[in-house]
Amino acid sequence: MARDAIATVPGVELVDLGSSGLRVSRLGLGCNNFGSRLDLAGTRAVVEAALEAGVTFFDTAEVYGGGGGSERMLGEILEGRRDRVVLATKFGWAPDRGLGRPETVRDAITGSLERLRTDYLDLYYLHKPDPDTPVGETLAALDELVRAGTVRAIGCSNFSAEQLQEAERVARELGTARFTVLQNEYNLLKPGDAEDVLPLCRELGVGYVPYFPLASGLLTGKYRPGEPVPEGTRLAGRHIDDERLERVEALARFTAGRGHRLLDLALSALASTPGITSVIAGAMRSEQVRANAAAIRWHLAEDDLAALAAL
Repeated sequence: MARDAIATVPGVELVDLGSSGLRVSRLGLGCNNFGSRLDLAGTRAVVEAALEAGVTFFDTAEVYGGGGGSERMLGEILEGRRDRVVLATKFGWAPDRGLGRPETVRDAITGSLERLRTDYLDLYYLHKPDPDTPVGETLAALDELVRAGTVRAIGCSNFSAEQLQEAERVARELGTARFTVLQNEYNLLKPGDAEDVLPLCRELGVGYVPYFPLASGLLTGKYRPGEPVPEGTRLAGRHIDDERLERVEALARFTAGRGHRLLDLALSALASTPGITSVIAGAMRSEQVRANAAAIRWHLAEDDLAALAAL
């Protein structure tokens, strides 16, 4: 099967990932739990559920799973089925290696390809900005990978509007590949990028991919004001301030009035926002994948989005 021929499940919507040339499912699978909170068997169950639900976009990083564990497990589980997914990974998290130095790029891609058992990546992200390396040097090294066919598209993560704008200017000035996808934290409790980063992405044709859309579980409906944090949840043992929980309650009332769950709103409000492409959500169990896939099918109309913004 050719690289562009992704097998799809009937009824699952695919979207363009900005101007990257990649086409992915509206729901992406975040793979940061693999190799750390999930063993191989648990990871396999989540991956199989994602494939069955029509999720084609898998998002990992060289540091996930204790430094390569997530990539290794994905490589083993997807072997022989690599062409069924759009595979993204990230480099440049550990400061001691030099986040975006050209030699870091070259070393990191070799390790990721080996662990993922593939000869190419669909999308390769710089995991966070490097304050010590000019972005032009990073882009030049990534451009080599794109020209060689090792990487189909490049992206950046945890960038501000100013950093993205500078990277765009430098790429055009140098004639290198440009960042066509940006992945930042964004959810209904943390929508700060709506003010500057998201409008810039729309202007530049950069696909915006939000991570932590469920706010570490706060937007699943498990946590209520005045009640203890449930044992066994991700936020067990941590204090959640009442103000945030009251905001969650207001969102829950909004969804209940429209015949949906809070989880539906958390994912679909993002996916329905212009400029946002695929929404990355992690999972610990196969049933969570299925719930996320069902939730994101709700398309919010403009009046719903306006009411939500007013709320």
